[in-house]
Amino acid sequence: MTYDGRVSPGGPWAVRELPEATIYKLAVSEMSNNVYLIEDRVTHDALLIDAADDWPAIAEMIENSGARVRTILTTHRHWDHVRALQEAVEATGAQTAAGADDADAIPVRTDVLLSDGDQLTVGGLTLDVIALRGHTPGSVAVAFNSADGPQLFTGDSLFPGGVGATNHYDYQSFPSLIADVSDRVFDVYDDAWIYPGHGDDTTLAAERPHLQEWRDRGW
Repeated sequence: MTYDGRVSPGGPWAVRELPEATIYKLAVSEMSNNVYLIEDRVTHDALLIDAADDWPAIAEMIENSGARVRTILTTHRHWDHVRALQEAVEATGAQTAAGADDADAIPVRTDVLLSDGDQLTVGGLTLDVIALRGHTPGSVAVAFNSADGPQLFTGDSLFPGGVGATNHYDYQSFPSLIADVSDRVFDVYDDAWIYPGHGDDTTLAAERPHLQEWRDRGW
């Protein structure tokens, strides 16, 4: 596999071919936000995750893929993940989805309010919704089972080296986030490929040995 998950703003997107889906990863903005496109290989219907910024770059990726974006998922409410959302909705006509407890703070109407245990369907792909409370109250991740193993898109809730930041806003909570990540991710999946909201990818196998370190340091 030549895909390594490394992208940078202004650079090309990366492409990962799975048996069921093609995953496109693009970095945008001064915050190096990751934007993901998950395309069902049979129907070419697609899910766009986090229309963070730079709609022209996102649009170029979508056009190059040939995919039809049916749903746009916003993993959480923070401003750096929604700057191109209005343009994305207007251009694609896709429905929007986000965690129910974050939707009121997202500047575009959310059509589908998500809770833990819900599912999103895109073409023949079914993605499980995982609520990961702590970085924001309504942060969500989504996962689907591939023949190549589980594929997990975590927003800003799980990164290489730790969970997302919980020290910037009054509503954030490290105890809540580490509990949800432990109970709803590490305890459910033996391993999974992790696609985070910023930076490089990782796997649960690589991060699992460090869980207790994260608990002990408190971030």
